[in-house]
Amino acid sequence: MSSMDEELVRAWRTAERERGAVLLDGFHALKHALRFGGDVRRVLTADRAALLALAAELAEDVVPALDGLAVELPEARLRTLAPRLHPTGVIALAVRPSVEANRAVLAHRPRRAPVVLLENPRNLGNVGAVIRLAAGFGATGVVTTGDLDPWHPTVLRGSAGLHFATAVERLSLPELPAGPLYVLDPEGADIRDLPFPDDALLAFGTERHGVSAELKARADQLVAVPMQPGVSSFNLATSVAMGLFHWQSGKR
Repeated sequence: MSSMDEELVRAWRTAERERGAVLLDGFHALKHALRFGGDVRRVLTADRAALLALAAELAEDVVPALDGLAVELPEARLRTLAPRLHPTGVIALAVRPSVEANRAVLAHRPRRAPVVLLENPRNLGNVGAVIRLAAGFGATGVVTTGDLDPWHPTVLRGSAGLHFATAVERLSLPELPAGPLYVLDPEGADIRDLPFPDDALLAFGTERHGVSAELKARADQLVAVPMQPGVSSFNLATSVAMGLFHWQSGKR
């Protein structure tokens, strides 16, 4: 390994220990971080020319930023930094927004779009898919409770870096932002009869256990999505998509 490559690896190792540092694995996560104002600090790629060509084809708006940040490192060395290297051959380090900044976004009133609440989610990929949906629908943010880190690298991969397009934070139930709480639950009123207000918190439990009794007790409204008999549940991301589409449809 050349001395320049050694210096790049050392600099990366130092940067990944910085407070709030997160790994962006692959072009699409990096593209969205740049597009939505993420604080991207370092970009390493196995093929700089190929990366810039891909950006020019798929996301011309991020080419200038990539041109200034991307540094080439042999693929074998990249794999020591990210063993599951994305097929696009690029990794980056960014600094996530502070907890305080995200709390401010979530708490700001009046809200023009709901906050999605995931109570104690278990699957990293599902959380990433929900964040991607929330960004696509223009939700104010995604809040999780429990032990799962919503900024885990696997979640970032699942969201394609769209964490930077919405406010993503882990909070406890007492810390939830204000607003009417609509809890998705089979015992609730039919969703087709209930428009969701813009400042709603839309709460979803786990596929196996649903929402907790504590969250139900806090609800302003329990809401049910019609389901055929014998079907036990919808996938979490599917449920969130239905809830956000229902909200958005009511705005026409």
